[in-house]
Amino acid sequence: MTCKKKIYAIINPASGTSKKQNLPHKIAEKFDAHEFDVHIFITGYAGHGYEIAKQAIADKATYVIAVGGDGTVNEVASALVNSDIALGIIPMGSGNGLGRDLNIPIDFKKALNVITEENIIDIDYGKVNDKIFFCTCGMGFDAEVAAKASGKKSRGSFMYFKNMLETFFQQKPERFEIICPQGTIEDKAFVVTCANASQYGYNAHIAPHADIQDGMMNIAILKPLTVLDIPQTSLQLFTKKIDENSKMTELITNKATIRREREGLIHIDGDPIKMGTEINVEIIPLGLKVLVPKNPPKKNPLSPLEILATVFG
Repeated sequence: MTCKKKIYAIINPASGTSKKQNLPHKIAEKFDAHEFDVHIFITGYAGHGYEIAKQAIADKATYVIAVGGDGTVNEVASALVNSDIALGIIPMGSGNGLGRDLNIPIDFKKALNVITEENIIDIDYGKVNDKIFFCTCGMGFDAEVAAKASGKKSRGSFMYFKNMLETFFQQKPERFEIICPQGTIEDKAFVVTCANASQYGYNAHIAPHADIQDGMMNIAILKPLTVLDIPQTSLQLFTKKIDENSKMTELITNKATIRREREGLIHIDGDPIKMGTEINVEIIPLGLKVLVPKNPPKKNPLSPLEILATVFG
C-alpha cells in the first residue's frame, strides 16, 4: 500500500485584504484524497504558523503551504529551512514579495495549481543577526515605511505608496559603515537594503539583478534623495531600473557587517523590528525547498499603466 503524501496548509486569516472563509474547503478539494492527506490549520496569534510548521516536520509532512502575506510566508518558511519539506505559497497578502519573485501567481486557483505540479527548487535564505529573511532586510527609509504600515487595518499598494511619501518628508539620512569581504563603504544613506530576492513586494524591485539561488545578496545603498529625485526613483523602482540611478551603489557579497550611528528599526521581509548599532547579515545557500511553476511566463518590466494600477489598484 502506497503511503499518502501529507500536506499541511497554514492559513493566516488576518493577512492581506481578501476574505478567506472558503479557503479550507477549496484547498482540501483540490487534492486527490487517494494520494494526499491534507491537514488545514488557521493561525490564531503571532508565531502560530511557525509552531505548526515545526509540527509538520515532526509529522514527516511532504509539503507545507503558507496561505497569507509576506509575514506569514516568512514565519512558516523560517521553520522549514534546512529540512526536506517543500514550502508551497498561496500569496494572499498585499506585497507578496517572495511569491512574486518566484513567479507564483497572485490568483488563488493558479497558485494552488502550482502546488499540484509538485515542481521543487532550492533557494537561498538570509540571516540578519538571529532572524531569518527570504526577500529583503533593510534599514533607513524602507524600515520606517514598514513601521508606518505595521498594525494598520488598511492594506494595499496605495497605502504603501502613501506611507512612502509621508515617510520621505520625515526621514533623516543616517551614516552607515558596511563591511564585507569585497571592501568597506562608509557614507550617509537613504536606504540600505540587503536583497536575497530582487524585490520588496508590490513589484517594487530594489535589486533587479538579485538571484535567489546564487548564494549571494545584493546590498543596495541609495544615497540621500531630494524631492526632485522622487519621480524618477519611483519609476525606476517599478521598471527594474533602480540600478541605473546615479545615487545607487550595489555590493554583491555573501556576508556583511553593517554599523550605524544609533540603534533603531530594520525591516525583515517587510516586518519592522528594533535592532542595535551592529547588524550582521549572511546568506545561507539553497537552504529552503519551494514549490514553483514548471514553466513560468517571462516577466517584462511594468508599463506606465501597470505601474499606476499597482499603486492605485
